[in-house]
Amino acid sequence: MKNRATGPGAPPLFLLPGPLALLLLLIPAATLAGESGSGPTGNDVERLVGALMGEMPLIENLRVLTDQIGGRPTGSAANRAAVDWALARFREAGVDARREAFTVPARWLERSASATIHGDGVAFSVRVAAMPFSAATPAGGLEAPLVDAGFGTGDDLARLGDRARGALLLVETEELRDVPGLFREYAEQSLIEGRAEAAGVAGIVYVGSRPRNLLHRHLASRGPGNTRVLLVVARDSGLRALRLLRSGHELALHVALDLDMGGPFESFNVIGEIRGRENPDQFVVVGAHLDSWGLGTGALDNGCNVALVIDIARQMRRLGLRPRRTIRFCLFNGEEQGMYGSWGYTRTHADELDAHVMASTYDIGSGRITGLFTNGREELMAVVDRVLAPVKGLGPFIQSNEPVVGTDNFDFMIEGVANLVANQESANYGPNYHAGSDTFDKVDRQQLRLNAAIVAAVTWGFAETDVDWSRLDRAAVEALVESTSLGEQMHMFPVLWSEWEKGERGRRR
Repeated sequence: MKNRATGPGAPPLFLLPGPLALLLLLIPAATLAGESGSGPTGNDVERLVGALMGEMPLIENLRVLTDQIGGRPTGSAANRAAVDWALARFREAGVDARREAFTVPARWLERSASATIHGDGVAFSVRVAAMPFSAATPAGGLEAPLVDAGFGTGDDLARLGDRARGALLLVETEELRDVPGLFREYAEQSLIEGRAEAAGVAGIVYVGSRPRNLLHRHLASRGPGNTRVLLVVARDSGLRALRLLRSGHELALHVALDLDMGGPFESFNVIGEIRGRENPDQFVVVGAHLDSWGLGTGALDNGCNVALVIDIARQMRRLGLRPRRTIRFCLFNGEEQGMYGSWGYTRTHADELDAHVMASTYDIGSGRITGLFTNGREELMAVVDRVLAPVKGLGPFIQSNEPVVGTDNFDFMIEGVANLVANQESANYGPNYHAGSDTFDKVDRQQLRLNAAIVAAVTWGFAETDVDWSRLDRAAVEALVESTSLGEQMHMFPVLWSEWEKGERGRRR
């Protein structure tokens, strides 16, 4: 049967891993090459998809980023090393690349965290992780009563009454199993932290939602504005403490947090670029975030997609492909702290945003891409179907027009720029999210290759397709916030809502 990964430099099928070679054989030629199966765009997509399914450094790049550099909180030495590493990978692939500076409003890094629970003849050490932007403790630590706050509902806080003031709330959680559960965690956390602040608590201790005593961390919903101690305690120890409290024991928790905290500092995005052949002053962005939290090595979140973006750029350059529009390959920093790198990008390139045709971001691990969120831009849905046609054999793909808040599409969305986020199967993303278990071995390396082909087809398609949409003005963005779930999601992150409401963030006119 004809080798469908033809063209200069494309790998023959016998060099592909067995399942991928079989998959390419099963995809009709017209599917890989586009509906017409002819013309420069169809041939280019065929060559690009074939190259991305062949031998490439994607997996080795991911291993180096995660195993050697490791966790990469923005502001850390490891993060700075990751910026240098990414810049070198683009340049060795022959892709024009640069660093772009932006400002992160506050530094927060955990040096160490320790805690003990004691009372009524009971004493035991527990493993804890500080939540990002938790307040620090005094040098000798903080000790306060530990009280059962149930699931942190309004009724739970009302039941505690004055006992909550000055105490550490121990909040029960459901075990996290999938991405919908992760979104639920974020929504509940925002409400709990608001109630706790009103109740005058000393802090919150969340029972870890991961099994096997895995530690994890989420950003404090109020970001740098948080003033209280926020912790995650390993699940088994947290449940033990809840059982003791519920059997009548009085407990206290002593916690010591050594945190590196400070004011604004400079960080960097890494931007690779392939100039357009016809419209070099029009832009298509494809991005992933380079930073991670430091408990694991940031493989699923989001090293695998960093490696994917770099390799798409590499293969386009290696094949000598020239897109109609300029493609920018963006590795954003500061995503975990509040999407500050992508916000910085929209500020740096404010004068070019009208010429941004599309910005797509990939940030849900290595689960199979099942479609794309078009984020309230219904006019994009048919176009997405069309640009996915060359890889429809890797589907099916179902698009959703729901807006998504929580990754680097956000500032493009509220700036009125058309934007996409991949919808992916949960796979093992949820249980390993922001946890010590987010390591190289958790990545589905075969699916990551297939996802690379899908992302390449989407990126190339938007760089080539005719455009019948434009950037939204402020009134249209406001209508999107009010008429969809976008406003509700923004309220889950009070800092984002405040910055939008004050006009500090997003389109101004």
